[in-house]
Amino acid sequence: MRIGFIGLGNMGGPMARNLLKAGHELTVFDLSETAVAAAVKAGASKANSVAELASGDRELIITMLPAAQHVKGVYLGDNGLLASVAAGVHLIDSSTIDPMSAREVAKAAAEHGNPMLDAPVSGGTGGAEAGTLTFMVGGEPDEFEFARPVLETMGKNIVHCGPAGNGQVAKVANNMLLGISMIGAAEAMSLGVSLGMDPKVLAGVINTSSGRCWSTDTYNPYPGVIDGVPSSRGYTGGFGTDLMIKDLGLATEAAKSVRQPVVMGALAQQLYQGMSFEGHGDLDFSAIIKRYSSDQE
Repeated sequence: MRIGFIGLGNMGGPMARNLLKAGHELTVFDLSETAVAAAVKAGASKANSVAELASGDRELIITMLPAAQHVKGVYLGDNGLLASVAAGVHLIDSSTIDPMSAREVAKAAAEHGNPMLDAPVSGGTGGAEAGTLTFMVGGEPDEFEFARPVLETMGKNIVHCGPAGNGQVAKVANNMLLGISMIGAAEAMSLGVSLGMDPKVLAGVINTSSGRCWSTDTYNPYPGVIDGVPSSRGYTGGFGTDLMIKDLGLATEAAKSVRQPVVMGALAQQLYQGMSFEGHGDLDFSAIIKRYSSDQE
C-alpha cells in the first residue's frame, strides 16, 4: 500500500521500519530531521510538511504523536491532515490520548469523508522493534478489517474494542491497572524483604500463588529478581515514570467525564507524581519501589 506515516519517535520509528520491511511504499514526516533521515535510509520517502504528505497519493495515513494537543493540531489544524487529504483516504491514529479527543477527531474525519481508527498500542519500544505490539482498535468493523493486514505487520495481537474511542478506553484502563499493580508489587516485595525473605524466593512464591500478576512475574520491581528488566539495570530503558503519569492522568480525566470513581488510579497518579517531583521522572515506573525500600535509595 501507499502509506503516509507522521511521528517517528521511539515507537513510530520502528513501526515505520516494519511497514517498509513488509513491502509498503512509505512517505514520512516528523519535526526531527534525524528521525526522518533514519526512515529515508531504511527506504521511505520524505514529505516536508503534514499538508504535503496528506495531499499526496496515499491510501492510508498513520499517526503516532505524543499527546492529544498534537493529534488535534495534526488532524484539525489549518494546515493539518483534514485540510489537505482527499476524501476516502483511510486514517489511523496510534497515539495514546483520551477517548473524548479520539472521538472528536474521528467525527471530524468522518464528516470529511475519511474513515478513521484509533489504535493505541501496548508492548513498548521492544515490541515496536520486534513487530509484536498489541493494537487496541476503536472504529467501524469494516474499517478494522481493512486495516488489520497493515496493523499485523507491526503487531501480533490486533483487538477490535468497539466504536471510535474504545481503543483509547482499553488503553487507559489497562495502563491504570498496570500503574496500580506495580505499586502493589513494590509494596509486597519491600515488605517481604524487610521481614527477612530472599527476594527471588518471595517472587517465586507470589508467582505461583494468588498474588501473581505481570508486575511480579514479568517485570518485577525488585533488583536482581528477573534479568533484563529495568529493575536489574538501574531502572533505565523502560516505560518512564513521566509516561505513566501521563497515562494515569488520561484515565482520571476520562473518569471525571463519566463520574466514575477511580480511587486507586488517582492515588497511583499522586505517588508517581511525587516520584517525578523528586527528580526521577525519567526512570522506569517500576522504580516506584524506591519509595518503599531504603535499600533502593
